[in-house]
Parts: sequence; C-alpha cells; structure tokens
Amino acid sequence: MNIALSYVESSEPVKEESDEQGWYVAYTQPQREQLAQINLALQGFDVYLCQYKAFKKSPEGLLEVWQPMFPRYIFFRPAHAGQSISVVRSTRGIAFVLRFGVTPAMLKPEELRMLKALESAQNQADAGQNSPFQPGLKVRLKNCGLSGLEGLVHSVSSKRVTLLIELLGREKKLHLEHHQVELLDQ
Repeated sequence: MNIALSYVESSEPVKEESDEQGWYVAYTQPQREQLAQINLALQGFDVYLCQYKAFKKSPEGLLEVWQPMFPRYIFFRPAHAGQSISVVRSTRGIAFVLRFGVTPAMLKPEELRMLKALESAQNQADAGQNSPFQPGLKVRLKNCGLSGLEGLVHSVSSKRVTLLIELLGREKKLHLEHHQVELLDQ
C-alpha cells in the first residue's frame, strides 16, 4: 500500500464534518499515542489512532493486546469550522505536528479509509492466523518434560500449538501451549 502525505496550500475555513476533509498528522511522545488520543478528543478534535491486534506469549497462553500500527503517529482533524489546530502542539502526549516547511502534512480521506479497511481486516484475524507458528514449520519443545525434541507444527489455535513429533518410532500429535514451543532457525 502506498500512502503519501501531502500538503495543502489553502487558508479556506474547515468544512463541517466532511468526509472529504484531510487529516493532520501528529508525532507523539514515545509510547504516548493513547494519551494524545484522549487529550485531542477532550479538546474537541476528531482523532484516529490506527491500531492492530497482536498476541503476546504468557504462561496462560496467548494474550490479545492492541498496538499502534504506526508507533508515535496519530491522525486528527478539527471537528467544526473555525477550530484552530495551533493548540495541538501543546497537547499532552504530542511532540509536534508533522509539517512540510510551514505547511502541516495532511493525509487524504481516501488514504485514511484504506488504513481503516486494513486495520479492520487485521483485527478480525485470530491468534492462529497471527501466530509465528504456522503449519509445516520446524519447532523445538521447551519448558516441558520433552524439552529439546523437535517437530513440525500441525495446527495452531489461540491456546495451543499442535505438533507432529516422532516418539518411540511413531509419529504422535502433541498439544502444547505457545510458550512451550520455539521456532527453529530455517
């Protein structure tokens, strides 16, 4: 996907709640995207923080977490005509508004719609689709009684990885939690 930031050389008033109005881009302080999102919304701006669903290993299995798709970037626009964006640069969580010279960078509405579609598709995926363990990959067992044995991934779910291993001269299916398996370097 090719998304280009553009700049607009216009001093026209902001259109009221228009889908065709561009979105400004702000650069946030490190790991402060959600703080910036809250504070911009409290000031009356329309705000969009593009996030994706990721899965982190834990002793209980995979945990679903939400992470910014573009770390340290947030999109915003005035919610009504005449609302100034000058207050954004002093908003808690914001480092600065992205600019080309003196002109603020803008994301086109159709580009934002593409981001939202990508975000929606990504967030409908389950842990099996997002897991680093995919059928056919070689893995090694760890943190269990059979640590060190190698096998092939047969299937993946949100809680378990099913492996095919050779044990006592026979191929067996073994169901393990995600943290009990590691990928082998291919």
